[in-house]
Amino acid sequence: MAAITSDMTRSERWPAKAGPPLQQGDRLSRTEFFRRYEAMPPNVKAERIEGMVHMAAAVTFEFHGQPHADIITWLGVYRAATPGVVAGDNSTVLLDTDNDPQPDACLRILPTHGGRTRTNTDGYIEGPPELIVEVTASTVSFDLGAKLNTYRRNGVREYLVYRVYDGEFDWFVLRQGEYVRLNPDHRNIYRSEVFPGLCLKADAFVAANLAEVLSVLKDGLDSAEHQEFVRRLASTNQAT
Repeated sequence: MAAITSDMTRSERWPAKAGPPLQQGDRLSRTEFFRRYEAMPPNVKAERIEGMVHMAAAVTFEFHGQPHADIITWLGVYRAATPGVVAGDNSTVLLDTDNDPQPDACLRILPTHGGRTRTNTDGYIEGPPELIVEVTASTVSFDLGAKLNTYRRNGVREYLVYRVYDGEFDWFVLRQGEYVRLNPDHRNIYRSEVFPGLCLKADAFVAANLAEVLSVLKDGLDSAEHQEFVRRLASTNQAT
């Protein structure tokens, strides 16, 4: 949609064919949701959870922008060292009839390397990414409520929530259809079960010490478990 200026007529500001603008709380089908979403200004972020539209409010640098950027950096470094794995930032995911979330970040195994997701002809992710990450401040009850249930039901294998106000992490791993909390070790390091070598030093992250976060991640990338994972991904790719 073109930039909106004060001298535009109402029809120019919002074309009738687009239907009403998206509103928080709208209950829409997937088709109607995307039709209206694609007509919204580019700075608007919206997602559909259990059929209801949720629209993000303005976010601050301290409580979202910086930790979000650090999460993306952390995942990006892992992705760079792990062929067959890709990371996404604010990418809409088509999960089921009622759910099209737009998580803060995700990590996927490519379908050519044994992953379960794919990108469709419109460029959207279809299917549950192996790992989804949300950076949450005011939306903590939503991210640990409706979203958690949606991700669990659709088979997202790991779900990581960083609660910014609390300085705490909730890392869940899917076991027999239920989410079980993943606990850090004695050094306060979380270790992914789905992505070997993906390590997160929780206290360093909370302190915004990205250098230490990446140093611990490098130890994980140098581990025998990660090297075996890379070999396994390569083997799967050659077999397809």
